[in-house]
Amino acid sequence: MVILGSTGSIGTNALEICKQHNIQVEALSCGSNVDLLNEQILKFNPKFVCISDPALKSKVLHKWVFVGDEISDMLELCKSQKVVNAIVGFAGLRASLKTQKLGKTLALANKESLVVGGKFLKTDEILPIDSEHFGLKFLLQNKTKISKLIITASGGAFYKTPKEALKNVTPKEALKHPNWSMGAKITIDSASMANKLFEIMEAYWLYGTKNIDAIIEPTSMIHALIEFIDGSTTAHFSRADMKLAIAHAVLENVDENVVKPLDLLELSQIKFHQIDTEKYPIFSLKDELLNSPDMGVVVNAANEVMVAKFLKNECGFLDISNATLKAFNKFSSIKISSSDEIFEIDKEVRKYTKEIDAKI
Repeated sequence: MVILGSTGSIGTNALEICKQHNIQVEALSCGSNVDLLNEQILKFNPKFVCISDPALKSKVLHKWVFVGDEISDMLELCKSQKVVNAIVGFAGLRASLKTQKLGKTLALANKESLVVGGKFLKTDEILPIDSEHFGLKFLLQNKTKISKLIITASGGAFYKTPKEALKNVTPKEALKHPNWSMGAKITIDSASMANKLFEIMEAYWLYGTKNIDAIIEPTSMIHALIEFIDGSTTAHFSRADMKLAIAHAVLENVDENVVKPLDLLELSQIKFHQIDTEKYPIFSLKDELLNSPDMGVVVNAANEVMVAKFLKNECGFLDISNATLKAFNKFSSIKISSSDEIFEIDKEVRKYTKEIDAKI
């Protein structure tokens, strides 16, 4: 197996499952956490490794190290037929495209691949690694005709924070997710609800319907629901632990306990809430994005630029959504006809966003 983004939350959990089930890890990749990568090299003895930052290549304790976009060359050399893509952000798209081009099975945790390039991926062949989309897949085994797909959001770090106070929140506060332990980028996206917008687009590409919505369920015990045409609704319950979705993507059969079952008495705490688009303005793009999915590359690029700036204290939290909305309006007429165009538009949107953010 190949695990891309091996030093992140999904990657480390995937490696733990590989260890438990004696699955050989042929290749690893990471962004810049070279210390953890070296620990993983010693423990799993991969044949190949790749690191995004060229300046860190000499620090990687391996004889065969690929750098940056050479990840495509690494994938060509790998004999493994399953690739877990847990790379963060737009950087994961190239690996997703290459994995499927090589005829390998893509176990996907990199939601941006679908948000920006879903039309160029074989979505019916993807194994989704996301609690919401794993839940939807599980529920869709019911053959009754569906009416609506519903995914849930915890509300993020600022669920209980009044919207008037959001202009003064800090990165440290935004990184305190109430239920999940995740990387910085996805945790900020959870606080702004950009993550849920992206997951809506993931569901669109994976399951082929625009009738998708999201609601807030603060406990993160319900991950997905499906309304069926007959008036019935089913829900997928589990603890907030990504090992469950990863196990179903990584293993051929899951016939043992992966996470501790829920105590049904805990379900008395569950309440549902509508997503307030005044508090979470980026989520107001949902319907427009579903009707113009090519715009996913615009939303993702602008959001990535602004989240990076927010984490460096170079802009306010609300500026993330404001700049993304401005970029969406600026590039609202784009149509993408090839995967190469995605990379070109991504660069153009990033340039625009970097120039406007100071004026917000």
